[in-house]
Amino acid sequence: MKKKVLCTVLSAAMILALAGCGSTDTASTASTAAAEASTEASAEATTEAAQEQTTEASEAASSEAAATGDASDMKIAMITDYGDITDESFNQITYETSKAWAEENGCDFTYYKPEGDSTADRVAMIDKAVADGYNVLVMPGYAFAGAIVETADMYPDVKYVAIDVSQFDFDSESGEDGWTRDNVFSAIYQEELPGYMAGYAAVKLGYKKLGFLGGMAVPAVIRYGYGYVQGADEAAGELGLTDVEVKYAYANQFYGDSDITAAMDTWYQNGTEVVFACGGGVYTSAGEAAQKVDGKVIGVDVDQKATIDGLYGDGMTVTSAMKGLGATVNTLLAAIRDGQWDQYKGKIDNLGLVSGDDMSLNYVGLPEESTQWSDSFTDDDYKALVAKMYSGEITVDNDTTKEQPTATNITVDFQGNIK
Repeated sequence: MKKKVLCTVLSAAMILALAGCGSTDTASTASTAAAEASTEASAEATTEAAQEQTTEASEAASSEAAATGDASDMKIAMITDYGDITDESFNQITYETSKAWAEENGCDFTYYKPEGDSTADRVAMIDKAVADGYNVLVMPGYAFAGAIVETADMYPDVKYVAIDVSQFDFDSESGEDGWTRDNVFSAIYQEELPGYMAGYAAVKLGYKKLGFLGGMAVPAVIRYGYGYVQGADEAAGELGLTDVEVKYAYANQFYGDSDITAAMDTWYQNGTEVVFACGGGVYTSAGEAAQKVDGKVIGVDVDQKATIDGLYGDGMTVTSAMKGLGATVNTLLAAIRDGQWDQYKGKIDNLGLVSGDDMSLNYVGLPEESTQWSDSFTDDDYKALVAKMYSGEITVDNDTTKEQPTATNITVDFQGNIK
């Protein structure tokens, strides 16, 4: 899908998003205060008086930012989901990008961490942010669907930038078909594409015993996994290989623990060479098990080489299947600053490839600087693969209704949920 408006600023935005920056001290203080106040804010939000108070605060703050193109009128608040800003994934990259953008554009920024993992907790932080005068809310992850549905009509002058919240998520929470609001924009991603690239690269790089460890079987993770299998299958077919296999399972949670590590120990010790660890902190279990046998890991969402290699040994990370999370944040904040919100309001954009020759413009891909290229699969080979995917010569199935992935040239050992 070609997103011409997004494409105009994406190159610089992607560089900023992947670099990350900023100290967390000030924001952490704000988060702590927000967390302490969350119970009180939630209770107040149930009363008519508090509703009127927060709505008035929303309208006052937002009127100052009305299409002037002046970033100083924007007050940006990022709210974490069930993780925190050190998760090396959605929360961290969204926090770092939002904070850096705000600093560069001279506008207020803070973040809030909900007290617990529930819609009520997230609603409490939205209420708190609006009461504090913040008029742009950035929220990463599908878990925000319920909170957005519950509060968007309450705060029509506050702009909601949602990352990876799908139409299905909104409809499920609202009970409506095609739920949208003019103050809400959400970006979702074609995860099957970077998943395909990672699986294709792994086999081309010489790995024959692959694994896929998903967090939970939610649509985004499923698309990553099914794309991964399709890419490995295509590469095996091109090479004439019949002995490539993929062990496939879900942790049924977005973090590693001793049980998940034990399962990964079994995989690696029985010959698995590389595991695509796909879902929040679940990579820790893959990394711990891989470290014992000099195994390899593939990261997800952002370039995880520095994190995984830093924890478990240099050279462990083969590549990462990435989304342009930070690039999306930069693009939307710039659009709000420049009075271009009308181009995005009420939309859910499915972002993927926007160029067949300039990798920096794409919202999905592999990290060229940190992928372990070899003579069997070079950076130029990767670019040729992307060009074929962009042109439609290669298509990737994104049907998540299938019970398990299928393949023609490789063997898939589907193990379901580990826990």
